[in-house]
Amino acid sequence: MRAIILSAGRGSRLLPLTAARPKCLLEVGGVSVVRHQIRALARGGIDDITVVTGFLPHAVEEDVRAHGTDATVRCRFNPFYQIADNLASCWMVRDRMSEDFILLNGDTLFEDALLEDVLAAPPAAVSVTIDKKGEYDEDDMKVTLRGTELVGIGKTLGHSATDGESIGMLRFMGDGPRVFTDKLEAMMRTPEGVRSWFLKAIDGLAKSGITVETCSIQGRAWSELDTPEDYETVLALFGRSGRGGTE
Repeated sequence: MRAIILSAGRGSRLLPLTAARPKCLLEVGGVSVVRHQIRALARGGIDDITVVTGFLPHAVEEDVRAHGTDATVRCRFNPFYQIADNLASCWMVRDRMSEDFILLNGDTLFEDALLEDVLAAPPAAVSVTIDKKGEYDEDDMKVTLRGTELVGIGKTLGHSATDGESIGMLRFMGDGPRVFTDKLEAMMRTPEGVRSWFLKAIDGLAKSGITVETCSIQGRAWSELDTPEDYETVLALFGRSGRGGTE
């Protein structure tokens, strides 16, 4: 199983913390976010990891070299990161999507048990990892479900259509990598392609009749990292030893 981590962005909502370093290099318990992710993936048995860089790529590459695992870890620079969204980052590494893989946002931290749940979920070509909570805000990447099947995903879904939120981790198996890369290629050939999120591709697959499954990790520890408030949450969850995902 491979993994791809999308870490091209700066993290402007975390300024001034990200004035001189991308958010994937913010430290949590003395270890960068991206190294936390790499080490968690390696503990889960994933031994082939690609990190997509953008803002200050040399700094990220230097940090990644100190990952300290047995996994093979490479970086791939996305030169369009300032004008493109993360669909373009996915397109830049589509050659790494030739077999089963995990796709992970560079600002998602998680405990080891969460990844174990995702890897052990029933086989599916495309599976979106979701959480469920009582209320959702406008920044959540919300999902609409039919049973466990995803039928819609986006930030603008209304309350009545919201059944959970994507945590920024997806698993592709079997025919899933080909289906996803075909969709990436088609979208990148459109005028709006470079400005699209990769989850728009997932929404398009679901609406075209492709089965997109979900894996609920409700109760597992995770957090995204978009704002200073998120950073405080990340530090509380993963900034000390003893919980899976920390060193």
